[in-house]
Amino acid sequence: MKFTAEQIAGILEGQVVGNPNVEVSRLSKIEEGTDGSLTFLANPKYNNFIYTTKASVTIVNESFNPESEVSTTLIKVEDAYASFSKLLEFYNQVKLNKNGIEASTHISDSTKYGENLYLGSFSYIGDNVVLGSNVKIYPNSFIGDNVVIGDNVYIFAGSKIYSETVIGNNCTIHSGTIIGADGFGFAPTEEGTYNKVPQIGNVIIEDNVDIGANTTIDRATLGSTIIRKGVKLDNQIQIAHNVEIGENTVIAAQTGVAGSTKIGKNCMIGGQVGIAGHLVIGNNVRVQAQSGIGRNIKDDEVLQGSPTFGYTDFSKSYVHFKNLPKIVAELEDLKKQILNQKNGNNG
Repeated sequence: MKFTAEQIAGILEGQVVGNPNVEVSRLSKIEEGTDGSLTFLANPKYNNFIYTTKASVTIVNESFNPESEVSTTLIKVEDAYASFSKLLEFYNQVKLNKNGIEASTHISDSTKYGENLYLGSFSYIGDNVVLGSNVKIYPNSFIGDNVVIGDNVYIFAGSKIYSETVIGNNCTIHSGTIIGADGFGFAPTEEGTYNKVPQIGNVIIEDNVDIGANTTIDRATLGSTIIRKGVKLDNQIQIAHNVEIGENTVIAAQTGVAGSTKIGKNCMIGGQVGIAGHLVIGNNVRVQAQSGIGRNIKDDEVLQGSPTFGYTDFSKSYVHFKNLPKIVAELEDLKKQILNQKNGNNG
């Protein structure tokens, strides 16, 4: 895809200084710009690169005035950083705006779908599936029976959506994600083996949810595993059966949430956090990376450690922990002094 400086200025409501017909087809950092690329300058500490960049077009603030000649065409806007972000979003939408059903796909006759469907090669759509408008399903994806997917949903290559899953509008599901696999339910027997407990619930994902690559969300034993509106999940997260995650909560990579735990709204959970099952975690909770949660958490708590406790207390305790060898040595010296004094008095 190629765009002229004039076309880009029209999108950004900016002013072209230089050649309005110069074309760009890719994006770059200002220090790594090449012919045919578009970049931006927002931070003054990068000003020197404007005079050496090979980028064909550079977005700059209205207030920027070069101190010497530049070879790049400038597009002057009110806020260069915000405008470049807007352009990235526009570029991404154009890039991902695929339509049509490619060869070597299976789509059931009972499937219903809206406008602008894209179905990539070697994808499978099961029976009684309902797909909204502008749904983009990339190659090698699996959509099981009775799945319902809303409008403006992206499901990237290799994702697996098991039967009965419900996905809302404006969701993005990245490659390798598995939604609706069986929860980890097994009952021990007298012989020391385990019988599988059937997992007959489903997964519900509400609107505006983003799910990172290779994340897994298990179906409920009964009822639903629920991911509420606005939740953002990083890569390689495990969400177990019957978990509920509240609105606008964000969770970083490699975190695991055990079965039937309820997480509140607007929480921020760092990477590699372990959360035990059947807990209730309040709203606005902050959990630092690599923490272990084994108890219920009240609203607004900030936690760290394993087992986790208050972040402030953890920080104070860690100072003492780092100094523990020194503290022990001082105690040993103090002990010797006391013994020497006793021996002296006895003498």
